Amino acid sequence: MLRKLMEILVSKVLKGDLQALEDLTYERRKEFLAQHPLPPEVPIVSFHTEASITPSVLTALSHVAHVELPVAADGNPARIPVVMPLSAALAACSQLLVARYGEKSDGLVTRKDAEVPGSVAVRPERKLDHAWMVYSSMNEEPGDQANTSQVCEALLTLLVEVAQRRRHQTAMKDE
Repeated sequence: MLRKLMEILVSKVLKGDLQALEDLTYERRKEFLAQHPLPPEVPIVSFHTEASITPSVLTALSHVAHVELPVAADGNPARIPVVMPLSAALAACSQLLVARYGEKSDGLVTRKDAEVPGSVAVRPERKLDHAWMVYSSMNEEPGDQANTSQVCEALLTLLVEVAQRRRHQTAMKDE
């Protein structure tokens, strides 16, 4: 049941490949990294979240695209927004992953699987599903929570700081 739901979500809704998703599991990554260790000088930051399962998420629609219809009478093509219950689908998948494996997730990737071994891990307490980084910035309200742009900027800043710290540590060893 879970596999069929994941196949539908990944291949039909997200237009992805389920095999690629399976290659990202903790066990597969662990095997790969044992055979191909990451160079220690390459900085890595892992960011993982957990989907919210509140009633408001289950009724929310995500604006995922626009459909352009042929030119209308006024000479302009009509643009119709495409919305879908993406957060609700990810919340349902998250619940299934908890029920089946006892693992919290963002609806697609468990928190354990999202953390690259040896990386600096960022584990926000805020409930965010897998699609948040892409689809939420279009309809976020200003407030006290960071938006997607701010989170991306903070993660990139952290990555640069990790790289600088590693370079400094390497230079100190060489002296």
